[in-house]
Amino acid sequence: MAVAAYAALLTPGADRPGVAIGSPAPPIEGRTLDGRTFRLADLRGHPVIVNFWGPSCPPCRNEFPLFKEKLAEHVADGLVIVGVLMLDPPEPARDFVAEFGATWPTVEDPAASIRAAYRVVARPQTYFIDGEGIVRAIQVGETTAADFERLYARIAP
Repeated sequence: MAVAAYAALLTPGADRPGVAIGSPAPPIEGRTLDGRTFRLADLRGHPVIVNFWGPSCPPCRNEFPLFKEKLAEHVADGLVIVGVLMLDPPEPARDFVAEFGATWPTVEDPAASIRAAYRVVARPQTYFIDGEGIVRAIQVGETTAADFERLYARIAP
């Protein structure tokens, strides 16, 4: 599917409510892979990256080292990364997180309600949300280092 077609899917309209650049990020509430309660609203004031992923997704596997590096690089900004597990069961995801040493939470989405609210069309799909809770960028597909810096600049404090 072409980028323009993805953009059309991500643009809300009368028949397609949902997230768009410049709109408030939909709520994310649920349990993380380690059993903790998570609420996106609790991160207000921080730049947040929400990444929809799964361990069976090769591009998702490629992104994890980059996210780990960028999280450490932007720690002084208060950057927070949040994963949302998509299309894979929790156990392989827990193993994957442990293998890669990811320190950010991953929220389970067994009913796909978070995925639906964010209108996710593919894995990985990443949302860059500013400290006010507004979506400033959406990356469909693997995020490269250049993509990360370009999109992070839109939410950096």
